[in-house]
Amino acid sequence: MENLRVQIHFEWEPEFEDQFYSPSSALSHAVVHNHISYARYLLIRFAEDSLKVSELKHDQYPQYASHLGRSIWYNRPEILKMIIETTQQIPRLQSYINLQKDFHPNDGKTSLHLACKLFRPGLVLILLSYGAQSRPDNMGRTPMDEILTQIWKSRDNLNLKMQCLDHLLVFTPPESLQKRTDLRENCEYWETLLGEDIYAYMLRERPAPLSLMSMKKVLQQLPPSNLMASIESLPIPRSFKDRFTHGY
Repeated sequence: MENLRVQIHFEWEPEFEDQFYSPSSALSHAVVHNHISYARYLLIRFAEDSLKVSELKHDQYPQYASHLGRSIWYNRPEILKMIIETTQQIPRLQSYINLQKDFHPNDGKTSLHLACKLFRPGLVLILLSYGAQSRPDNMGRTPMDEILTQIWKSRDNLNLKMQCLDHLLVFTPPESLQKRTDLRENCEYWETLLGEDIYAYMLRERPAPLSLMSMKKVLQQLPPSNLMASIESLPIPRSFKDRFTHGY
C-alpha cells in the first residue's frame, strides 16, 4: 500500500497538478477502510504529517474532517486509540484529543460530543480514559447534554445511550449541565430512568453515589490502551463490569 501511495496520481481538475497521496490522505483512507496495519505504519513512520488536516477534496463528511473525527464517525476504535497515543507522544499535539476547530469551526464541538451524538459507548470510554475533557461547545452544551438530548429524542438504542451516560458520569462531574432545567421539569421521566441517586446527583442535590466514586477511582489506575480487558480482570462484582461491557 505504501508503494501505491507514493506513485504519482493524476487530477482532472485544472487547478491540480499530478501529485502523490500525502500520509494524511493515506491515513484518511486507512480509517475509512479500517486498515489497521497500514494506519499503524503511517502513524509510526509519518507521525505528524499523517495527522495534518486531510487534503481530500471530496470528503463525504466534511464537518468532521479530522482523522480523529473520521475514526469516530466510522467507528474505528483501534485506529482511534493509535491516533490518540501518537498525539500524546508529540509535545505540540498534547491537546489534540480536545480540539474543537477540527470538527466544525462554528459550533466548538469536540470528539467527545461526536461520539455521544452517535451514541458509541466504546469510543466514549476510549476518549475519556485517554483524558478527553467534557468541554461545552459554543452554545454551552456539554457531551453529557448531547447524550441526554439523544435519550430524550428517542428511546431507540437506549442501552447504548445509557452506557455513554454511565461513562461520562464516572469520568466527568455534571457541573456545567445545560439540561438541568429539563431534568427538573420532567422529573418523573428522568428519575425513573436514571434512578433516584443519580438523578439527584445530576441536579447537584446530593453527592455522587459511592459506587460511582469507587469505580472512578478504580478506572484511574487502569491503562487506557487495555481498559476493557483490565476491567474484566478486576475482582469486583459482575454487575459493575457489565455496566461497561454490556450496558443495561
